Amino acid sequence: MSTTANITTSYQGEGAFPYVAAALFSSPTLEQGGIGIEPNIKFKKTFRPANLGDIIQDATCDFNASSSVTLLERVLEPKELQVNQQFCKTDFINTWDAIEMGFSAFDVIPKTFADFIIGEYVAKVAEANETSIWRGVEGNDGEYNGLTTIIAADADLPTAQEITGETVTALNVVDELGKVVDAIPNRLYGKEDMRVFVATNVYKAYTRALGGFGAQGRGAAGVDAKGNNQSLGALEFDGVQLFMTYGLAPNTMFASTISNLKFGTGLLADHSEVQLIDMAPIDGSKNVRFIMRFTAAVQYLFAKDIVTYGIPNSAN
Repeated sequence: MSTTANITTSYQGEGAFPYVAAALFSSPTLEQGGIGIEPNIKFKKTFRPANLGDIIQDATCDFNASSSVTLLERVLEPKELQVNQQFCKTDFINTWDAIEMGFSAFDVIPKTFADFIIGEYVAKVAEANETSIWRGVEGNDGEYNGLTTIIAADADLPTAQEITGETVTALNVVDELGKVVDAIPNRLYGKEDMRVFVATNVYKAYTRALGGFGAQGRGAAGVDAKGNNQSLGALEFDGVQLFMTYGLAPNTMFASTISNLKFGTGLLADHSEVQLIDMAPIDGSKNVRFIMRFTAAVQYLFAKDIVTYGIPNSAN
């Protein structure tokens, strides 16, 4: 049986890549392309985007330097993180036996018990990483500063693009989404990769609102006369695609272009590691230790290209 086999296995550096990548990139925001990915950062990566003033002027015979160039500096420095877990093989064996015998909902059966265990932890890491991407706090164990944490302390965010939030419901969601879209700078509105990232409850509220409120002019039967049978596909609002994120706090929204947002990791670095250590040959127990080491961080290039909702800014 699977429980009697020695399942010790170890992957480091490049060998750990498939497992660490699956753990991080399975976070919905990354899996669905909501943020640009910067892989293989050994220490840190510095971006120096430039703010340009008005550069066009009337022509003359002379060279006349005009306007101004302000260089910014944004540092993407992945934080080292780890997973250390010990579990009893007995806790997993019933499920594993069912999978081997075909009595499960798995589309692809893991080749080995070790693959099954790694898959279980990969899913947990992806879930935790999704939260860190948006509202992680570096001072908290196992987290790094998320996008809303960083922008909440950035004085470069224009005050007109910081929208005061409230509890979002199906009755007010259209008005609240409208505030966010109205605050998007005109130079960004209409860009192909412009998104309004919304918390799950906001997405739910908008979907329900599409189901129909006759008094609000959308008809009692809702959009396309579907009532509450609205699709959960790619919804848009005033021409801007909505992106549901599990990591955003309830009643919050974050608008930006995908190209403005960065996720960094050192996938092929020496400190990337995945290990399963079967303790049976060591201490005679049924315990297995799971170890994963990786790095992760997020950053944006321009605060002026972001609109926040329900995310107070302490610097403004």
